[in-house]
Amino acid sequence: MKCMNCGAEMKTKQEDYTYEESGLPVVLKDVEVSRCPECGELEVSIPNVEGLHRAIAQYVIQKRERLAAAEIRYLRKCLGASAVEFASCMGVAPETVSRWETGAQSMGGVAERLLRLMVASKEPVKARACEWLAYVAQEDPVPQTLGLTVGDNHRWRVEPCYA
Repeated sequence: MKCMNCGAEMKTKQEDYTYEESGLPVVLKDVEVSRCPECGELEVSIPNVEGLHRAIAQYVIQKRERLAAAEIRYLRKCLGASAVEFASCMGVAPETVSRWETGAQSMGGVAERLLRLMVASKEPVKARACEWLAYVAQEDPVPQTLGLTVGDNHRWRVEPCYA
């Protein structure tokens, strides 16, 4: 493989690589790393990057300890939400998200559980889900009767009953 920077032949070997691009302390074990002996250019072959990001997110949401600021930022990005969208989804001000992500303020336990559940259920999270969550629990409670109908495929369909 030729170096994209200087054109010299790169040397490739399997080694551990500190994946700083994630923003978290992550080391990829035994990945293919190519180095240019002339200019020092580095190229890393990371198979299935989406799967890697999902594995990191799964590890983070399953840890018992509170989320660190960098982990909150990582999970927000995994959801594909801007800080403003995420703030709306969580029912907080954008400044609060900024404070969570810089470590100036701890994320509350309920908000942290919600974030973990949002990431756990992501496949991927649709933008509409965050829009919907932004408006949940904004009005007084109103009991509603539901009618459920089973279809040919044995899947239940929910329909509001207005009787």
